[in-house]
Amino acid sequence: MNEHPITLHVMDDLRRSRLTVFFRPLLSVPHFLWLALWGVVVGIVVFLNWFVTLFVGRPAKPFQSFIAAYLRYAITVGAYFLYIANPFPGFTGEPGSYPVELELPIEPEKQSRWKTFFRIVLVYPALIIAELSIYPVLLLFFPLIGFAWWATMITGRIPRGFRDLGANALRYLGQVYAYYYLITDTYPCSSPYVGMALGSPVVTAPAAMETPAAAEEPTAPEAPEAPPKA
Repeated sequence: MNEHPITLHVMDDLRRSRLTVFFRPLLSVPHFLWLALWGVVVGIVVFLNWFVTLFVGRPAKPFQSFIAAYLRYAITVGAYFLYIANPFPGFTGEPGSYPVELELPIEPEKQSRWKTFFRIVLVYPALIIAELSIYPVLLLFFPLIGFAWWATMITGRIPRGFRDLGANALRYLGQVYAYYYLITDTYPCSSPYVGMALGSPVVTAPAAMETPAAAEEPTAPEAPEAPPKA
């Protein structure tokens, strides 16, 4: 089931490096520092984009692209920190660069000015639900005390149920902040798996190559001209 414009794609194979899982909080520090610095600029851009959306009826495309890259990166960092994915992520939020990735609209959507004006009020109930859902997940995945941490360290694989639980929390968090940051006018959905794509990549495979045109049928050789009469 996938009926939300903000979709989390999960394409990992559940295998985890015990060494990086053990040191995952330490390895995540550079990303959290970069998120904090980037987030300061994003806050200013969101404020400017609010005015643009209020007067024009849709976000500015450069602002949306900038905010979307930050939000995509933030969810990627969350997936790495919670070992919902295994590889060390990049720092740019480029689409198609990580096995757990938030898909966001490329083109700005037309949005209701009334919803835009009251966005900070409308998003508040969803923010509360997001906070209530993410803290139990953090406790479950926390090193040394979390069941998910011990299961992953013992087996070298994250149990699928724990992985999906953490991914759903990130999915909802991504939908909440995409709504808050004016990426979409669609309200976040707390129902599990709405906006979740398991095993489906963000960047779709290129279209199949066109079949070569059928070879032209060979034309029959022209009959030789008759010799001239004497």
